[in-house]
Amino acid sequence: MSSKRKNEDVPTLSGRDKKKQKTALARTIAVQTAAASGMPGSSAEAGPSKGVRFNDGANLPGSLDVERFAEARAFEMNAMHSAMQNARTSGTQRAWQQLPRHLRRRAASHDVRRVPARLREKAREEMDTSKAKKKSIPKRGKGKRPSRTKVLLRRQEQKVWLETHIWHAKRMHMEELWGYRLAATPTEKSHRPSHRASMHGSILHDASYMGLIELRGPDFVLKATFDSCCDAQTPSPAAKRYQGGSRTCDTHLYERGAYPLGLIAPITVLWQTGEDTSTSESSKSTQKASGNSKGKERANVLLKSERTVWVWVHPSVFDRVFVELRTAASFALEAAKEAGQPSDPTYEIQITDLREQLNVFEIMGPKSSQVIKGALKPVVEDDREEFKKCWGSLDSLQTTASVPRSTVIGFKVYDPRLSFPPKNAKVRVDEEKLPSISTAASAFFPSAVLARSEIWNEDVRRPLRRPMFQKKDIDKRRAEHLVPGKPLQALAQDARIPALLIQRSVESSSATRAPSIHGWTLIVPQGWGMAFFSSLIFTGTRVGGQRERETQAFESGTPYFPRDYPSTLPYDDYSDTRAEKERELWERKPPAKRHNYERLGNRSPWQPDWEVVLGLREPEAEDVSMEDDSTIPGDFVPAQRDTVADGIAAAAAAPQEIEQSTVCPERETGTSPWMLRGPSTGAILESLIGKPNPASLLFTKLEELRGKRGLKSLYTETRPDDLWKSALVDVRLRLVGRGRPDDLAVIYGMDDEETTKWHRAEQMRKKPVLDEGTEGETELSVLAPSPGSIIGYVTTGNFSLSTGEGLAIGAIPVSRYIELQAQARRLGPGLSPLIKVRDRHEAICRAARVELVD
Repeated sequence: MSSKRKNEDVPTLSGRDKKKQKTALARTIAVQTAAASGMPGSSAEAGPSKGVRFNDGANLPGSLDVERFAEARAFEMNAMHSAMQNARTSGTQRAWQQLPRHLRRRAASHDVRRVPARLREKAREEMDTSKAKKKSIPKRGKGKRPSRTKVLLRRQEQKVWLETHIWHAKRMHMEELWGYRLAATPTEKSHRPSHRASMHGSILHDASYMGLIELRGPDFVLKATFDSCCDAQTPSPAAKRYQGGSRTCDTHLYERGAYPLGLIAPITVLWQTGEDTSTSESSKSTQKASGNSKGKERANVLLKSERTVWVWVHPSVFDRVFVELRTAASFALEAAKEAGQPSDPTYEIQITDLREQLNVFEIMGPKSSQVIKGALKPVVEDDREEFKKCWGSLDSLQTTASVPRSTVIGFKVYDPRLSFPPKNAKVRVDEEKLPSISTAASAFFPSAVLARSEIWNEDVRRPLRRPMFQKKDIDKRRAEHLVPGKPLQALAQDARIPALLIQRSVESSSATRAPSIHGWTLIVPQGWGMAFFSSLIFTGTRVGGQRERETQAFESGTPYFPRDYPSTLPYDDYSDTRAEKERELWERKPPAKRHNYERLGNRSPWQPDWEVVLGLREPEAEDVSMEDDSTIPGDFVPAQRDTVADGIAAAAAAPQEIEQSTVCPERETGTSPWMLRGPSTGAILESLIGKPNPASLLFTKLEELRGKRGLKSLYTETRPDDLWKSALVDVRLRLVGRGRPDDLAVIYGMDDEETTKWHRAEQMRKKPVLDEGTEGETELSVLAPSPGSIIGYVTTGNFSLSTGEGLAIGAIPVSRYIELQAQARRLGPGLSPLIKVRDRHEAICRAARVELVD
């Protein structure tokens, strides 16, 4: 049978072969045949070349006609010119495709000026001239147009811009948060690259929006102020280890005298070193003393102890923290006045708002030390031996984890624009010339001499608010330099900028497998944000927004404020805002295209109902209807019990304890949900397991902590039972098998029978056995949990890139945590507590292990 297609025997070229053929053709120079040249005696085919002999120039013509020679070689010259044009225009990549991803811009396809100078000529040739952007003529004259400064200031009337705002606005999605216009996420897909940068490289975040409060006064009054409103489980911010100013103190702030109730926010406290205190303040204070000689000596001693302390706090609670510190300081002054002598001077505490007066940059990752040393150049006038050892050992640190936690380093640097562009310092590994890494890490220790800095002095910071030289002045000096690319030498009129470097770690307890992230916090005065920021990012450091900062805390298994802080006002605002957005999005969808939360049995799909979980109030009327068994989908397998809480209560070692936690009586006091957190939380809860009256025992433990800080008893304000019923605790959830929990996922408790089945299913998954009677994870995951078995909610959940499994951070009642621990010990030695997690828009439950976040 003859073929129906013509030229069927001709092989078909693939797209790749066609592309190679086209490229090869574009790189070929056309050759004129002998027949086409018109030479006499030539044939259509090119013959072999004839040899030409040169006999001392005897056969060369005496003269050459240029016009005739050009006409004879016209074809060759045109062929060479055409070949060059074809080779240039037939490249495999256009000008826009030759740029790396972080330099590509959507506007580059319409504006040649957005492309680097080395590719602009090629971009103009590739671009359609009709789309080329031309400089528009302003409608108004140059004199009538408003200045760029006025336009930018007018846009900041309702919010505050950081000094690096314009740089971020061109590359990131911006959001209005806490009165600032902040960068939320980069415009490029950078979730995984940002995580890799924090674990193996370095990532930079501008945290200048954090609120800063300065307190100045006698040290014993400041100590009483912090003792009355700070976490009692952690060392006091006025402890000896922190008062020297060599370390920062990370703690939590509470309402005055309300610990453990009234949690406000986490804070960071830094004391000024004693050597930085100016003598003028001491002499000024000494003039206030009066009385006899002994009274004057006592007054001099008390007034010379005047100290300065900085408190960093989240901007969402800045006003509340400011008022709380002022209130606590007022009571501390009253107590000092009553306990003093008539000859004592009048004490006072100055509280100052230092927002927007400092720039704060967080550089996280193993390469953060090399970035800092490569971008900053300390002044040569600094003769402190401690600082020289510290700065010399930075490039030998493979990670800042070996540096003592919260170490403060004070120094003074030259203008970073003088040494632009910077070069990262390389890690020195020569063992003969340099000691080992452990020895280099211990080359310096926190000390008051090392932490000394002039950045505390307002008289030093004020002249530096506006740099003397602009960037164009620095560029002009660099252009006049004889050797291109060589750093400029600092002149006498160049600024010397004081700075602080603080070791920062995002880490959880040692029991978890989540890795910690370490780095530095760089603090520079106002007006120098963009100068330092440009040098830091030029070293190749990635820049992250709010999402990247939250991800660092999540990957380390650490709660993030305010997202993971229930019972606080910022969390309530965050939860209400998120619920409103999600509810509006859900209502805009048709019923067939949105999740049916009523059929799924979710009584609170938009935000957690902590008071219902704790038993402080009954579910609302519309939520009770969801607990009906008729709302469970037909493909669900109903649980073989009424409530899981009844099963746990029947098998617990302390029946009266479980009965108090499962019943939902009417509230008799005004106690609201509160969070038990701190480094001693694990030890406190461990002592409550198996005890007959855990409520009274917990109350006694808290009273001991309050007594160490000199606080009054809680018996006059609340009862042990009310405190026990309303207590929450942070937990970390790790899924046993597949899946990843989402935000607002529901946490369910299980009775002994179901918990045992999940343990067997886990063992069967790790080591399969031929047991037909054992239920697997698939059968157990479709069991519909009872709404009465809800014991908590997930505040943050996702897939953890650092551990390679589903990870979640949530909160459950303290009573439920004690029950889970007792259940795990009862079922077998070595078993960890087990719960079920279900996403609010799914019907499948996943088993997860519970870890305490301490």
